Amino acid sequence: MKSTLKQLIIFLLLFSSKTVDGCLLTIDKIKEAVERQLHDYPKSTLQDLYKSFFQDRFGPGHMLNDTTTAGEYLRYELNNSESFDERYYEPVGYNVNFYRVNLSVIKENKISYQQFFDAFLRSVDVVDLDDIAQWKEEWAMIESVIVSMNLDLENFDRDREFIHSILSQDKYSVHHSRIYNAEYHPHYRIIEKNIFEKEILPFLN
Repeated sequence: MKSTLKQLIIFLLLFSSKTVDGCLLTIDKIKEAVERQLHDYPKSTLQDLYKSFFQDRFGPGHMLNDTTTAGEYLRYELNNSESFDERYYEPVGYNVNFYRVNLSVIKENKISYQQFFDAFLRSVDVVDLDDIAQWKEEWAMIESVIVSMNLDLENFDRDREFIHSILSQDKYSVHHSRIYNAEYHPHYRIIEKNIFEKEILPFLN
């Protein structure tokens, strides 16, 4: 067993109640999530990876200050966006608690605006935005796994420092990187897994 893997397992054992087998499974799931994103979006930076794992933990809660504004911005984005990802949906993070659902499902009349917006609003109710301390520990573990993968991510050191900086201020949400936005033009909302699979996915198959 490589020393890096040993260090990761020790880290997980210290900060969780997992067994060694559970630690190995978690490490594998994190690696799979990273590999999945880099396969689908090879220009992703550490900031974009962080965003995916963050969304898996916190869902869309950070996006919704009030319902009226959220609805107005969704309509604005629908009316002013011309380029959409070809994927209707994709899982986020390694626990896959949420999905990114592309706004193209509304544009292409797969589901109605109201169905989509209602699913988005109800997805906010399943997360706890106050758990920043646990998130700091979880991200430290995720970052350690990413470092162990020896990836060639653009602006890695700068992004790593930036993420550490915001977490030290008890902040946690970030935007996609400029590189990601320019390359992929993301237009989606985060929807909780069970809501998505029961209420939206049947209309997309």
